[in-house]
Amino acid sequence: MAERGERIGYIGVGLMGHGAAKNIREKGYALTVLGRRSRAPVDDLVRRGAVEAANPAEVARASDIVFLCLPSTVEVEAAVFGDDGVLAGAHPGMVLVDSTTADPNSTRRIGAALAAKGAAMVDGPLGRTPKEAEEGRLNTFLGGAPADVARVRPVVACYAETIIEAGPLGAGHTLKLVNNFISIGTSAVIAEAVATAAKLGVDLNKLYEVVSSGGANSAMFQMMMPWVLAGDASRLKGPLRIAGKDLRYYTRLAESAPATAFVAQAANQIYLLANIRGHGERFMPVLPGILAELIGAPIRDLDTGEQS
Repeated sequence: MAERGERIGYIGVGLMGHGAAKNIREKGYALTVLGRRSRAPVDDLVRRGAVEAANPAEVARASDIVFLCLPSTVEVEAAVFGDDGVLAGAHPGMVLVDSTTADPNSTRRIGAALAAKGAAMVDGPLGRTPKEAEEGRLNTFLGGAPADVARVRPVVACYAETIIEAGPLGAGHTLKLVNNFISIGTSAVIAEAVATAAKLGVDLNKLYEVVSSGGANSAMFQMMMPWVLAGDASRLKGPLRIAGKDLRYYTRLAESAPATAFVAQAANQIYLLANIRGHGERFMPVLPGILAELIGAPIRDLDTGEQS
């Protein structure tokens, strides 16, 4: 494969990162990768011609543009500031693109640290699901200096069909957190309503018909209900622990404004409860079943997916 000019690094090739990195490689860019948990996505990318690095500093030294796609700001700061981190390998002209749903205040701190080494940063959080990541059809919101955004945009276009230039550094992560509050907050409302309906003896197929036909319908409702009705959680492969993290980041951001966060705090408590009960790795569509089980109206077995 003839390789294009910019050398790309990708750190964090999990549910979302693998699809993005795969599409970057398939569009002809030289790619250096670093995995985190699972070997399978790293091995797949190496088979496609990527090179595996030993640590974030090695990725940075080998790359002109480095992408991060990690679970939270905690992992981002470890990857940047830790021993053998991105900052240790950063060089003049390098751009770091953080695709994590992260704290924008941390993003700006990282950007300042990179600037001191002659490097730059763009925040580019991702919208949609792992399915669209594999298909190269994600949404993304880019924050950063116009020249830096313009430079990374052709690479981002390898995996994103909708690219919104959000404003200065941190604006992408801010927009993402507001967006995720709306979507994850909606999922909490749906979960509580479905669990209550089950407790009241409502036919959940009829509930689906009623909501689908009116103003309460939403993309989130349509992604969650296949699990309720048929045990299919594949429409929304977002772990509950990650969704809870996004809500916590949003509430902190709102409080720092300062702005009210009454609804966000309530939704956060629902996700916190699910995580405390040991369900953090389950996908978001299972949340109605977790709440229904807690109130004594199980919808289906949480482990087998069989109807109760």
